[in-house]
Amino acid sequence: MTKSRKEAQATAYWTTGPEHGELRNEALPAPGPGEALVRTLYSGISKGTEIVVHKGSVPLRVAEEMRAPHQEGHFPSPVKFGYLSVGVVEEGPEGWAGQKVFCLNPHQDRYVISTDALTRIPDGVPARRAVLTGTVETAVNALWEAGPRLGDRIAVVGAGLVGGMLATLLRTFPLARLQLVDLDPGRQHLADKLGVDFAHPDDAKPDCDIVFHCSASQEGLARSLQLAGDEGEIIELSWYANRKVTLPLGEDFHARRLSIRASQVGVVARARRHRRTTAERLELAVELLKDPVFDAFLTGASPFTDLPTVVQHLADGTLEALCHVIEYPNTDSPAEADPNDRK
Repeated sequence: MTKSRKEAQATAYWTTGPEHGELRNEALPAPGPGEALVRTLYSGISKGTEIVVHKGSVPLRVAEEMRAPHQEGHFPSPVKFGYLSVGVVEEGPEGWAGQKVFCLNPHQDRYVISTDALTRIPDGVPARRAVLTGTVETAVNALWEAGPRLGDRIAVVGAGLVGGMLATLLRTFPLARLQLVDLDPGRQHLADKLGVDFAHPDDAKPDCDIVFHCSASQEGLARSLQLAGDEGEIIELSWYANRKVTLPLGEDFHARRLSIRASQVGVVARARRHRRTTAERLELAVELLKDPVFDAFLTGASPFTDLPTVVQHLADGTLEALCHVIEYPNTDSPAEADPNDRK
């Protein structure tokens, strides 16, 4: 006997305590006017932020500000968190059924949401690659924040997912110099795929007009202060959560009149806030993903049923990843098969 809509169920990932998560079943409501029922194909783990949540390290002082757009529950736990989800609309208003979409939704196999929260995935962007939309959006916001200019000398410190995204976008700018900086020599391979210059922090070139800091370490931020030129600017994208950071502010920062400015994707950067909405920022991000170079950031995949174990392995360092993709049941049904999605 087929279940009625009232009995329909969904499964979602919840963080239930420090370094513990589980899959939970929950009721799936019928979509109302202006809403869509989305079946998830893929979600991505945003390692830096999601491990902070997994470890229960979100500072209570900013717990409300750091909520994900469609989060349920409250920090530290139990909380349903995540924001890199790609699916297909199964039911919705006219023109939406069958549409592949990106949504800033937690890890969940099916969900009902307003169509205003969905970003259509354009032709030329494989669904698997589209999980990166939210991270590209973060990089776009940082570029709007900094406003790079013709001939600038720029360093990106931290060759993780966000830093790599920034370098990927900046490689198309008419810059005098761009370096991707990281302690891990293995990141040279990523830089080569992106077509950007790689440097160990000790070998990075100084006198930068802008330094984007993405390493989430005080050592990386201290080195960023050294790499910035006189009156230069450091754009800080790292989230340190409840960790304390100590900096040598009596050195380069003070003597050379440097600036440190936070970039956080929760709101559109001030320079574009009056001209771009968050929806337009997401539309731009997913359009940029037509470039196949972004496949370099998809560094592993696991089935949805393994998600609790995968998150723990990312947290304890036994699994290395830039963006680890979670695959949902029936992802590759014939109606949705995309040869690019299996790269």
